[in-house]
Amino acid sequence: MNIQKIKNYNHKILAVLGTLLLLIAIISLILLTVFAIDEIGRSYRYNRHDDGILSDEKIVELQKQNKRKQLISYETPKLVDSLNLIYMIPVSHKTLNREEFIEEEYLMELSNDYSLGKKYSQKYYGDFNNLLIYDYQNHNIDKLFEDRVNFESIQTAYFSDEILIFFKASSKDTYKDGVINQLDHKTLFIYSLKTKDLKEIELENADVSEVDFVENSKDLIIKFGIDHNKDGKFDEYSEPTVIKKYDYENGELIDIISQEINIELQKKLEGTK
Repeated sequence: MNIQKIKNYNHKILAVLGTLLLLIAIISLILLTVFAIDEIGRSYRYNRHDDGILSDEKIVELQKQNKRKQLISYETPKLVDSLNLIYMIPVSHKTLNREEFIEEEYLMELSNDYSLGKKYSQKYYGDFNNLLIYDYQNHNIDKLFEDRVNFESIQTAYFSDEILIFFKASSKDTYKDGVINQLDHKTLFIYSLKTKDLKEIELENADVSEVDFVENSKDLIIKFGIDHNKDGKFDEYSEPTVIKKYDYENGELIDIISQEINIELQKKLEGTK
């Protein structure tokens, strides 16, 4: 009788252990799947950086052969000022599978069949090299850049007296990999629909990492990534960041953390104080 009870008890213990092991295996499989999906996403986002605009050196090389590798492409217009019907048109590009000769008479035929919905978000993603501001009522288009740039997101900020468009863009191949993309140092650009002024905010040997408007103000809090080893790109995992305030009205970049506090904290960290 006792032996049978012991056998039943052992069977129950084994069943519980088996259930626990099965649950652990299922949870491990779910975590592994989530991790794999995340890694694939990271890899995709990283590989997208390869599709920036070609570096100046590469362009010169192609021009000598009268060739090109990329073509201009236009994205769907985004309504940013519904009252005055002002749209922005992101200018992107397509990288050809192989280089082709440039034809002097080349004209790109564009479709006018754009979808202009009334609803729009405040942030737009892509791979852009310019931005056009389209004034529908006055039939006018303004081009923001004369130089070659690359950016992948555009944000709009709405105030009582004006609308601002801002984004982080690279204009030089600082990483020296033959492509101007988001791995290179980025500066912050702010465009006012009201004044049509384009402001550029940059810090030497640094990359614009994060941007946020001060509450109820046009001033900005900007986090810059310092390229400490000066290899042309900012590594968020091994290189430091600094925080600065941008005074929108005066166009000044101001330290939030004083040099005195910075030195004190650094010495305390390294044990020299």
